[in-house]
Amino acid sequence: MKLLIKNGCVIDPSQHINEKMDILIENNKICKLGKNIKEKGCEIFNAENMIVSPGFIDMHAHLREPGREDTETIATGTASAAKGGFTSVCCMPNTEPAIDNQSVVKFVLEKAKKDGKVNVFPIGAITKARKGAELAEIGDMKDAGIVAVSDDGNWVENSALMRRALEYSDMFNILVISHCEDRILSGKGVMNESYISTVLGLEGIPREAEEIAVFRDISLAKMLNTRIHIAHVSSGGTVELIKEAKTRNIKVSCEVTPNHFTLTEQAINGYDTNTKVNPPLRSEDDIKAIKKGLADETINVIATDHAPHTITEKEYEYDNAPFGIVGFETAVGLAFTELVHSKVLSLSQLIEKLSCNPAKILGFETKGTLKIGSDADITIIDGNKKWIVDVNRFLSKSKNCPYHNRKLKGKVMATIVNGKIVYRD
Repeated sequence: MKLLIKNGCVIDPSQHINEKMDILIENNKICKLGKNIKEKGCEIFNAENMIVSPGFIDMHAHLREPGREDTETIATGTASAAKGGFTSVCCMPNTEPAIDNQSVVKFVLEKAKKDGKVNVFPIGAITKARKGAELAEIGDMKDAGIVAVSDDGNWVENSALMRRALEYSDMFNILVISHCEDRILSGKGVMNESYISTVLGLEGIPREAEEIAVFRDISLAKMLNTRIHIAHVSSGGTVELIKEAKTRNIKVSCEVTPNHFTLTEQAINGYDTNTKVNPPLRSEDDIKAIKKGLADETINVIATDHAPHTITEKEYEYDNAPFGIVGFETAVGLAFTELVHSKVLSLSQLIEKLSCNPAKILGFETKGTLKIGSDADITIIDGNKKWIVDVNRFLSKSKNCPYHNRKLKGKVMATIVNGKIVYRD
């Protein structure tokens, strides 16, 4: 069946397109892009007053399978991603067992083929079992289908080992994604170290724990002339370090989550464990720096860091509850509300950070674009639709979200993967 998307405002930064157009899809590919396309025998989607963009790619998410199917599965996670407008999801390797060898990579890909609503791209571990002691078999995992490596949740503290990881990954043209956190400095911290953490009686994580690790990784990338991608930036100091590195042509890219441009540490005042995330929510000044970094292109990507946890786990006291917030289904609403409607980013800039830039960084040549012949992965949004977050309606298996009952403006109306509508509002 052919699919014809009519009357939408097509925004594709990869082609500098921002105008009312139609898109014809056939055989899982985009085959026509233009005005007033007429085609017989096809399903028609009327996108009047909606934004039609290349499918969103989430570079950083946790699908939990294998090992923690009580919190999320590939089936529920990808259904949640589809509802959030994501046509592709890169899943982090902190599963049980870790994605650190060919067999686990193949398991994830087979599960995704069978149960997945969207494209799933596994990220392999940098080190075996993510323990930071011995390199994982990066070449073997690349052959099996990984698109990047990361020890997400852990920083590779051994600088010599990280050097070898960068050199080895460069040989296979594999991106290294670094969770930058000096664990010795962050210690048992559970929130941003500040006056507020003192008042609340909670141990703090200084922003320097992130910044020191970022400086080390940028220094190694400079020394080796290799790529490095910094995950979930939370500190204004980190933004400055990355901006400076880019002026010196160091091959660094980075991402930010909606949590870190939306919420400050003030949200923790009621000890709601759904606000507990790593890196922690920081200050108003950090949010201003992050928004500036998004606007001036220092920050390349918006990723969710979708991190599901059960209600029981999140019912522990703040010190003992796990870090993490589910993010697929609120990301677009938060981004439109906090960035587009607040005039921080243009629509084109936002779509670039959710689609084109992740595709470019990961080397996805047929995604992140609406060029003729590219994969028919498309996200359709009503940028002005107002809605209220209701965690009880999430398709994710977990509901750990601090935005319940929050009013947002901007909603996903349809998600199309390989030419098939996998979600429709």
